[in-house]
Amino acid sequence: MPIRFSTAGESHGPALVSLLEGVPAGLRVLAEDVNADLARRQQGYGRGRRMQIERDEVEFLSGVRAGETVGSPVAMLIRNRDWTNWQAIMDPAPRATDADGARQRAVHRPRPGHADLTGILKYDRDDARDILERASARETTARVAAGAICRRLLAECGVTVASHLVHLGGIDAARPGEMPADINAAADASPLRTLDADAERRMIALIDDIKRDGNTLGGVCEVIVDGLPVGLGSHVSWDRKLDGRLAQAMLSIPAVKGVEIGLGFEASRRTGADVHDEIELAPGRTRTGNVRRRTNRAGGLEGGMTTGEPLVIRVAMKPISTLMRPLGTIDTRTGEEAEAVAERSDVTAVPAMGVIAEAMAALVLADAMVEKFGGDSMGELRRNLDSYLAHVAERLG
Repeated sequence: MPIRFSTAGESHGPALVSLLEGVPAGLRVLAEDVNADLARRQQGYGRGRRMQIERDEVEFLSGVRAGETVGSPVAMLIRNRDWTNWQAIMDPAPRATDADGARQRAVHRPRPGHADLTGILKYDRDDARDILERASARETTARVAAGAICRRLLAECGVTVASHLVHLGGIDAARPGEMPADINAAADASPLRTLDADAERRMIALIDDIKRDGNTLGGVCEVIVDGLPVGLGSHVSWDRKLDGRLAQAMLSIPAVKGVEIGLGFEASRRTGADVHDEIELAPGRTRTGNVRRRTNRAGGLEGGMTTGEPLVIRVAMKPISTLMRPLGTIDTRTGEEAEAVAERSDVTAVPAMGVIAEAMAALVLADAMVEKFGGDSMGELRRNLDSYLAHVAERLG
């Protein structure tokens, strides 16, 4: 079956739930493997006080026994420590209301750029908290948990998933001439998960200025996946094209507004000779079919399929819509002009977005791996992968 996942939970509810189906039996995974990525998601200069409250840790409810998956759905629970401060507000049972009959901490001044206003109109709610609690990026904690399991599956197949920040608030970070052997180790050592120390200093100064002004910043992260075999995805139907599947996954991340693969939009500004990657024989490069692209402007995908070259995706995030200097809006109770509600927020969450984008890439690619090579167990999947690579190597060997 395909790998699929779903999440449940609200930002200030008791917990978040992640349900991951389709993982073959026999994948070695520990809570520490998931917790490591949950901790990475909470880091980054410019984060708000919520990250000081939460210490995200996963509890396996099913699907893992004695350190290995057993083939059944993997259910995970991540408790919200802030729940103790919000029980009266988020309690599922009917509660006493404020003097005017409203729920405590009700939201009637929707934030521009957030799901608040559209959500209350669509779902016919009086309180935007019924919308914003689920629309919050806190939900991505459950995605990162599911992605961490898929990262382990990919690692068993020789595939690594990493990211780094390449732009923040108008400041570009230079890409190293030679990428570090362990991109995540190098990126995670930076408070902004960037590989350019000079740009990092300027970005931190900008964040401090923007925070004093009550404003927010967006930016761009680059996800790099290495070790993928040629031929994941397909050209034959629109919904099987891997670039489309990856783009949908990335655009589902809260506040993400743009995705590029390889050159992306830059390719539209060049001639074909300056866009397409020339091919040459390269004996011994089994995962690419014993060939290499002299460049990787396509970003590891051609015709909706992996080429075996590194997969390169850039993901653009808009500034967070909660500003401490609120923007103008309306009060939905009176229809009068008002200032938007100012929920606790970050100045920027772009470094964390990179970790979330890694998780979404891992989920899509693990699904593509299982789709291509099948198997009810990891042993069967690896044997199928090895057999395929041996066959591909013989074609141009």
